[in-house]
Amino acid sequence: MNDLGDVQLRAWTLRWMALLAADIRDQLAWLGEQEVETKDVFEEVELLCRISEGLAERGVFESKDLGDLRAVSRRVGEIDAASRVGLWADSLATEPVWDELRTLIRHFLLSTLGDWHQPLPRTPRAPGHG
Repeated sequence: MNDLGDVQLRAWTLRWMALLAADIRDQLAWLGEQEVETKDVFEEVELLCRISEGLAERGVFESKDLGDLRAVSRRVGEIDAASRVGLWADSLATEPVWDELRTLIRHFLLSTLGDWHQPLPRTPRAPGHG
């Protein structure tokens, strides 16, 4: 992969991790009226953790950062199928796993960027709205 691609993948990873590290009220505000499936969020986290392994091999992430992401990946891997169904907004309020992941991801962002408070990714626009 080229350097520009690696930089973009790193930024994508950090933006998503910032969203997952955010307080629940900020996550719900980001969601707005969007109906994001919980399974899709878990799949995104799993993908980003796998991508980050390759980024670390190429020096884009430091190897110390991988320990935190591996902990996130392990925890996501332990989540049963029943906890992956439904809307993410509902799951945020009812599933304790989000608090656990929030803590792990905050540690990752703190060690990687020096602060877990980061700008959230742009909210995707609904079809037909720009």
